[in-house]
Amino acid sequence: MTATEAAGTAEAAATRLPLVLRNRRFAAVWAAQVLTQAAGRMFQVGAVWWLVGYAAGTDRGLASGVFLAVSTLPAVALAPLVAALIARRPHRTVLGASAAVAGLVALGTAGWTYAATLPMAVAYGAALLLAGCQAVFDPCLTTSVPELVEDADIEAATGFELATQSLAGLAGGLLGPLVVDGAGLAGIVAGCAGAYLLAAALIAATRFPTAPGAPTADGDAPADGAPPADDAPPAGRRPLRRILAELPFVRRVLLCFTAANLFTTAVFVVMPLYTRTVLHADGSTVAALEAALGAGTLVGSFTGGRLPGTPTAVGAGCLGLMAAALALPGLPGLPAPAAGQATAVGSMAVAGWCVGVIGVRFVALFQRLVPATDRPGFFAVMQALLGATFPVSSLVFGLLGDHLSPRTLCLVQALGVLPVAAALWWTGRYAPEPAPAPAPGAQPIGDER
Repeated sequence: MTATEAAGTAEAAATRLPLVLRNRRFAAVWAAQVLTQAAGRMFQVGAVWWLVGYAAGTDRGLASGVFLAVSTLPAVALAPLVAALIARRPHRTVLGASAAVAGLVALGTAGWTYAATLPMAVAYGAALLLAGCQAVFDPCLTTSVPELVEDADIEAATGFELATQSLAGLAGGLLGPLVVDGAGLAGIVAGCAGAYLLAAALIAATRFPTAPGAPTADGDAPADGAPPADDAPPAGRRPLRRILAELPFVRRVLLCFTAANLFTTAVFVVMPLYTRTVLHADGSTVAALEAALGAGTLVGSFTGGRLPGTPTAVGAGCLGLMAAALALPGLPGLPAPAAGQATAVGSMAVAGWCVGVIGVRFVALFQRLVPATDRPGFFAVMQALLGATFPVSSLVFGLLGDHLSPRTLCLVQALGVLPVAAALWWTGRYAPEPAPAPAPGAQPIGDER
């Protein structure tokens, strides 16, 4: 075998490896996202169960709804600031700083929790600060994906990135209620602090590439031939208000998903209430439901790209299936608690799979449809639009949870998703998605072996 053939064989073998084994830069950043989102999810799920099971008394629905609303406000309120920050500063700096600040907030909260009983207002404040850090971290990482991987690996990178939410749901959702039952809220916050600080260390140890002519950390373009500095996006981006205005198909799709989120994200309020009042179970059952949702999303993230059909057709079908899955635990006549628990776990797994499929298909499409210079603003706006309904959903379903049964809330969720599925199908049927734009002119960074 000649040297050329051997090199070709080695390269072909390498390309068959998972992306995280072929690209160490992306693997480190992805691992940091897993840690931050798992920590955030563990704190969120654990704190909600702490409120429902221990701290909130008879107002558990409202208390948990307010907590979840507070946890999502930063992604909505800070979207313009986040977009500007990502556009002007090196991505490595933004990612590392947001993880480090979250670690310090969690560390301070953990110290307070071990020293004295944590007031509910402090728990809400910690949730607000941690969510703010995550609202910076996630769109910055999404913006960095095309710069860390080759164009052919965007779907794979997107699958790994979206799978982070699944892994976070599995780890955080599983550990959160269990740790609260065993070690209280103090154990949750201490674990979160360690995860955030480890993520910051991973980012600090990772060197980000940059294309020639990109601005440096000081905001100035390097001279020709100068060594590349840490990555920073090029200047000259368009105002945020023009991004969605010039992408009508993307705008319609985002509006559909925003409407769907009003009902689907209510599951994080409904699940603890369902466990408490219908199944009469403890934190281990909440953990099982969260784990099923995360496992389903994980599978969907890695199988969604293989399903035939256009993104709108696949998305509409998945929304319809999700409506059926959400309605199943609310149907009258289901025996409880054993059969009811099995039904709820299965429903969460199916709903999670639908979320994973929708996410990987549409985020990969957006990576190609949205011009590279608009991606920081676009993904910040996307996160804000999709998150805008979460506070409303949490408050509305939290209030309803104090007056309606969780079974009824399951049916309300399902009925709300069905019209959105029809709207998304109509969008693809009568306003077909445009062809993806050519790859950006900047030279993509290859795998680091």
